[in-house]
Amino acid sequence: MSLNQYRFRDVWSVSAPTARVFDVLVDLINWPQWWPDIRTVHQLDADTAELTCRAVLPYALTFRLHRAEQDHAAGRLRVDMTGDLEGYCEGVVDTHTTGARLAIDQRVVVNKPLLRTLAPVARPIFRANHAAMMWRGQRGLRGYLSPPLQHRPQVGA
Repeated sequence: MSLNQYRFRDVWSVSAPTARVFDVLVDLINWPQWWPDIRTVHQLDADTAELTCRAVLPYALTFRLHRAEQDHAAGRLRVDMTGDLEGYCEGVVDTHTTGARLAIDQRVVVNKPLLRTLAPVARPIFRANHAAMMWRGQRGLRGYLSPPLQHRPQVGA
């Protein structure tokens, strides 16, 4: 594997019905509402969107996501990626004891010239940056899908 190839596996758990989680995941245009590292999403056509993200490190990645698979019944989705990242990201949403579980598998090659140049020394930092982004994505999705807190009047107030 070259220094510019990455494979990431993540598992998110969300206290929400699997169908609801799936619907939010395929609604790319609204990702910036719940995922703070997704800065912009532009819908290019019915199956393609361009996304810009930036996590902790001071660089942004811009790439296109093209729908390759979307099977609601099986909970499977996959997008092919081109641009600063090239490869794919696929996920499976299934039922778990506390709601939904999302298993994510990403295989990408970094095309951004600066990151390719820095990979020999910065690869562990790039992986940590990705981990931080995914952690914030899971946290954001959980918050987005959690029911709002009910206001309860204080007794004796």
